[in-house]
Amino acid sequence: MRHRFLGSTGLAVSELCLGTMTFGRESAEPESHAILDRFTEAGGNFIDTADIYSAGASEEILGRWLKQRRRDDLVIATKVRYGTGDSPNDRGLGRNHLIAGVEASLRRLGTDHIDLYQVHAWDPATPLEETLSTLDTLVKSGKVRYLGASNFTGWQLQKALDLSRQHGWERFVALQPLYNLLDRSTEWELIEVARHEGLGVIPWSPLRGGWLSGSIRRGATAPPVGSRVETAERLGWGESWSAYQDERTWRVLDALFDVSDRVGLTPAQVAVAWLGGRPTVTAPIVGARTLDQLDNLLGAAGVDLDPADAALLTEAGDQTLPYPYSVIATNPAER
Repeated sequence: MRHRFLGSTGLAVSELCLGTMTFGRESAEPESHAILDRFTEAGGNFIDTADIYSAGASEEILGRWLKQRRRDDLVIATKVRYGTGDSPNDRGLGRNHLIAGVEASLRRLGTDHIDLYQVHAWDPATPLEETLSTLDTLVKSGKVRYLGASNFTGWQLQKALDLSRQHGWERFVALQPLYNLLDRSTEWELIEVARHEGLGVIPWSPLRGGWLSGSIRRGATAPPVGSRVETAERLGWGESWSAYQDERTWRVLDALFDVSDRVGLTPAQVAVAWLGGRPTVTAPIVGARTLDQLDNLLGAAGVDLDPADAALLTEAGDQTLPYPYSVIATNPAER
């Protein structure tokens, strides 16, 4: 597996990041450890978790595996923001919760530092200066090496970067957004901020909950039985059947299967390879419930799609731009 620098930093990470949201939920500890073993054997060194995944069990499972490994060989990322207890201060991006959160994550992970500490989402209740100054303190303490943000809007991310620059605080160096062949609005603002500010992008849900895995194609009238898309439809999650079954999705899937058949890769491998080749993307975050699923996704490592195939996939998912992006796109820079 190839390695890349995370944005403009000197931190080298594998071109695929292993997501561990399944650990302690769909994957028991022995299988989770086997997935970690397989990922690192393939050259992966970048692993992402969060304090809320399986109520902390994901970090604990990862931590017990870490004890048998050389810590400095791995880049461990986790996240903080959402509720981890019943107290009103057990959530958010205030100073109390950030400090308590990092200590709890360090304890569960069994390590003395977190390589990439990410805020899981914007917190409208906490002054941004409080959040950023506290994160700066955590880096200076040595408990955290780098900072990242997830689920921000473009203006929120830019404001955070500008405030950090103004005050001389450690800044976000990574962005973890929803981004895949079907979810492209990330390109309108967030990717542009990342490009101009030198952030590495590590997208979550590169297969959009199974829509891009190869199990759904044009002509389907319902999600596969037992699939995540079926569960999403029942529970109202974002990747639900009703949210995506439209002509644009079928057009993207047609192109995905076309490229897959011609290049001899699975649809999932093509979808991940397309994402890994997008501007500013450092490492798509791939998750797996089983070793077979992981092996399929690992097949995307080292793959550079032919530019014509990448363009075909991109054009299939192009959307009609809303204002003001529509005006900007039709009026190129003039002097």
